Amino acid sequence: MLKALLQRFGQTVFVLFGISVLVFLVFFATPGADPTSRIAGKNASPETIAKVRQEYGFDRPLPVQYTTMMKKLFITQDLTSYANRGEKVVPELIKAAPVTLSLATGGAVIWVVASILMGTVAAAFRGTWIDRTLMAVGLVGISIPVFWLGQVANLITQARYHDTWLFSWVPALGYVPFAESPVGWFKALIIPWCTLAVLFIGVYARVLRSDLVTVSGEDFMRTARAKGLSPTRVLLVHGLRTSMITFVSLFGMDFAQLIGGGALLTEVVFGLQGVGRLTYQALSALDLPLIMASVMYSAVFVVLANALVDVIYIFLDPRVRDGR
Repeated sequence: MLKALLQRFGQTVFVLFGISVLVFLVFFATPGADPTSRIAGKNASPETIAKVRQEYGFDRPLPVQYTTMMKKLFITQDLTSYANRGEKVVPELIKAAPVTLSLATGGAVIWVVASILMGTVAAAFRGTWIDRTLMAVGLVGISIPVFWLGQVANLITQARYHDTWLFSWVPALGYVPFAESPVGWFKALIIPWCTLAVLFIGVYARVLRSDLVTVSGEDFMRTARAKGLSPTRVLLVHGLRTSMITFVSLFGMDFAQLIGGGALLTEVVFGLQGVGRLTYQALSALDLPLIMASVMYSAVFVVLANALVDVIYIFLDPRVRDGR
């Protein structure tokens, strides 16, 4: 186990190093990508441009620039924004991370529970009107754009029916830190959670239903039924566990992508200052330090999510545990 953890740690460091080099080269080694002119401003004099190049270290060799940026990002954490002079990048990211973590985690809990329930019920009643209805509902959820659904939710809860007993508890758009008010945190995020989860519920329910139907004809399922186990126990204990492998694979990638800033549209619609919105602002201003920090942040969660998925595989599939 220790050897496997060390190997995974080594792979994580290697992947993060490769991503950091790639992102750095795209912005510094690509012809015409020199950020000096953007920082100096339009119609800047040659003297000003030369002063900016010296001040920011752009006149140094690329390996020195890369090393300096990584040192400021990971060790001293005093990397400053090119767009907003003096603004530290790492504190901005640390400030935005809890918002995105809260949004993605709550949404994930809803979509995992709902999709397992929908997929399992649809598989248990496959071919019936219940199966067709649940899959149709899931398809509707997949087809609805998250920004449109979010705007409709805001229209109903923030404007048209806000003064009614049903939605009078809904707070204004924005984020309430959990440490400040757990109840306020929950109220501020419950509607964004549901909005974010709608798309994933449809996808995951359909995938799980398909896998459950497929494994129902496997030998181990027939053996379980031959032992006299009830259909419900065969489906939930034997079928669901095996069918969760694809589900877990998808979840690892989707959750990591959301944590890394993939919930941008949801954050914008509900006025949440998360990592997605921060990354969008950095890209709009071509703020390289902030882009670099956001990419590294996202990469960390993608790599960690894949490592976690590998561990879960061991518990779900005995063939992985036995090395087959």
